[in-house]
Amino acid sequence: MPGKLSTHVLDLTTGKPAGGMTIELWQHGAKPKRIKIVTTNADGRTDAPLLVGAALAVGTYELTFWVADYFTAHGVACTFLDRVPIRFAITDVTVGYHVPLLVTPWAYNTYRGS
Repeated sequence: MPGKLSTHVLDLTTGKPAGGMTIELWQHGAKPKRIKIVTTNADGRTDAPLLVGAALAVGTYELTFWVADYFTAHGVACTFLDRVPIRFAITDVTVGYHVPLLVTPWAYNTYRGS
């Protein structure tokens, strides 16, 4: 089975998925390279994995979540967090990497999911 990278976002102020949040995927090396920009669906997930199979390479990546824009669009003042970057390493391209974000306008948490 080919490896893949996926994410999802939960809005902890409502206890629901964060649909409509913009996420950037970056690959870091000698010069950072933005790979794609996606928007979460109603389930707080992307419609497809961010990377899968041959597109998944060993290296350092970053997901940047546009938190302030999301909360502002939902009528919640977000004056503390703007964009939340999560930098992580992919070391085995044959496994899945799931990087969820649990977020409020004032705090966030993440973990390596399955």
